[in-house]
Amino acid sequence: MLVLVAPGQGAQTPGFLTPWLELPGAADRVAGWSDAIGLDLAHYGTKADADEIRDTAVAQPLLVAAGLLSAAELGARTAFGAVAGHSVGEITAAAYAGVLSDADALSFVRTRGLGMADAAAVTATGMAAVLGGDPDVVVKHLEKLGLTPANINGAGQIVAAGTMEQVAALEADKPEGAMKVVALKVAGAFHTHHMAPAVARLEEAASALSPADPALKYVSNKDGQVVTTGADVVARLVGQVANPVRWDLCMETFAELGVTGIIELSPGGTLTGLAKRALKGVPSVALKTPDDLEKAAALVAEHSA
Repeated sequence: MLVLVAPGQGAQTPGFLTPWLELPGAADRVAGWSDAIGLDLAHYGTKADADEIRDTAVAQPLLVAAGLLSAAELGARTAFGAVAGHSVGEITAAAYAGVLSDADALSFVRTRGLGMADAAAVTATGMAAVLGGDPDVVVKHLEKLGLTPANINGAGQIVAAGTMEQVAALEADKPEGAMKVVALKVAGAFHTHHMAPAVARLEEAASALSPADPALKYVSNKDGQVVTTGADVVARLVGQVANPVRWDLCMETFAELGVTGIIELSPGGTLTGLAKRALKGVPSVALKTPDDLEKAAALVAEHSA
């Protein structure tokens, strides 16, 4: 079973959209999306520096646009048995599964990015990845410092979120058994109570959507469960901004479903990296540039035979 996954915030790098815009029709599609949401995606994906694309209001639509562009190059979705996304990548996954149109996905993520950016501006907050250590020990240590285990990613990685003071305290006092603590280049404590103000804005945006039921298995990062209705998918997209991401449970579900291949949409690398450690032996392809499409097509062909 082939699984399609979409990365979350932090995967973006300066200029990463440039080669994708060279594909036939891509520049026109991105121009149309840019006009619709009032954000020059081509500029931010080709010319902006790291600080500019770290802005939550920019990064999130940019990631979804890149995911949709790369997904369009994979051909028929019938080759895939399941789809999932990490954090904002869930919106990309929802579009690929047919729950949302591309236009609705871009409009929704624009509201999400603006809402989360505004929420992050209230208090100086951040995130840091804890690498290694027993998960229970790590979580208890984070809670002792007042931090939230915002992303439990599996493969020995838990991302903590909280105020900058709390993150600094974690860097100075890492959990017992942990190898290191790495501050992340994100602009807020995502998936925590600090993002609660964004939930109300997304609820309003969601009320204007007419979601369809997923056309393939949609694995939710709330709890790793397969969600079968469009209404449930959208409800989870709204609530997830203030709740932890359980990517570890998603990977457990992939294994239970019998995963035999994984393709990660642009800008790929993060989720396939986790899968290589947690789902050993499962072939994977990360779409970093269009040059990776040939390898992805080969994996798709194996699962379409």
